[in-house]
Amino acid sequence: MDVFRIEGPVRLSGAVSVNGSKNASLPIMAATILAAGKSTLKSVPHLSDITVCGELLGQLGCKLTRSANGDLCMDSTVIDNYVGDYEIVRKMRASICILGPLLARCGRARVSMPGGCAIGDRPVNLHLRGLEALGAEIHLDGGYIVAEAPKGLRGAEVFMGGPFGSTVLGTANILTAATLAKGRTVIESAACEPEVADLANCLNKMGAKISGIGSPRLTIEGVKELEGVEYEVIADRIEAGTFMAAAAITSSEVQVRNCRLDDMMAVVHKLRSIGVTVEANGCGCTVAADGSVKPADITTQPYPGFPTDLQAQFMALLSLADGNSVIIEKVFPDRYMHVAELNRMAADLRKEGPVVIVAGVKKLIAAPVMASDLRASAALVLAGLAAEGTTTINRVYHIDRGYEKIEERLNPLGAKIVRESV
Repeated sequence: MDVFRIEGPVRLSGAVSVNGSKNASLPIMAATILAAGKSTLKSVPHLSDITVCGELLGQLGCKLTRSANGDLCMDSTVIDNYVGDYEIVRKMRASICILGPLLARCGRARVSMPGGCAIGDRPVNLHLRGLEALGAEIHLDGGYIVAEAPKGLRGAEVFMGGPFGSTVLGTANILTAATLAKGRTVIESAACEPEVADLANCLNKMGAKISGIGSPRLTIEGVKELEGVEYEVIADRIEAGTFMAAAAITSSEVQVRNCRLDDMMAVVHKLRSIGVTVEANGCGCTVAADGSVKPADITTQPYPGFPTDLQAQFMALLSLADGNSVIIEKVFPDRYMHVAELNRMAADLRKEGPVVIVAGVKKLIAAPVMASDLRASAALVLAGLAAEGTTTINRVYHIDRGYEKIEERLNPLGAKIVRESV
């Protein structure tokens, strides 16, 4: 098992490029099931989650290869298995996104209930309710979701609102299934995240008829078939936000290339409000901080609100603010396992239900810490960059799920991160 040893504090300087979006790549990879042919996906990052998704699709019959230039080549001509096995699905919650495409392509699907990060419950009832509205018959059997559409899927009006807002993967499942359903489907309270819009744009390029992209109401006119596609996924806004926070927590100036600021208005606004300069340029932005950070209140919300996937990183940043901050987690109220680890590094955080009070401290102090999930591990890396001494982060396989060789990309900027096997 690998660990990171991070020496701090450091100042960063230079440029870093943002990779393609993990959260866009996964449902798009699953969507290629819908087309009986070959597809080529560009800018798909080399991540363990992408590898798991590839294994899952391979189990279904899809053939995947990486070209010399890094493109992901997928051949879904033959899909001869409709079972998403527990041993693979348990590794990643996003595996559930094969349910809709598999049901639409094969008329049936048997997919294990998903696993993944320990960030709280993410029930799939909205996925199932939406597919039932399209005519699927669904039941649970031994931890598996069993869905069948013996008469085919048919268009319907589907409401996707839930207690914590719209569901991204639920929207993806209904959207993909509806592309091959008979008639018109309207998804109301659809997730508006850029990754959902990217999926819809890819589906349209495959021959789907989707309108309202980027809005909470998606309209899909079912078609008989889709074709393979060549498509480039969007840049990863969460990775971009993590690099921005890295510049801010180390009082540095960093160019973040290949980031889409239009997708990150809530993040950019919050950075500017705490005194961090964010200036757009032709290829992304320049982020600069002068050593003082103002406190802030952050409430995570579905897009276009502040993303839950950046909550942990900004908690690390605000732990060094000059004053008290309040963070409210409204998407995954239990997503706070990083609080105890940051407190081990001399942060002053107090959790009260879905709220964390962040009392700013003058400095963080290195300590051995444990990564509990993907974004929590990124927060610990940021804290390690700013802390005095050598921070050891255990279980960094979590960060490999969403950040491609993060140490090799931060070290050229001045970070001192060593990966070791223990």
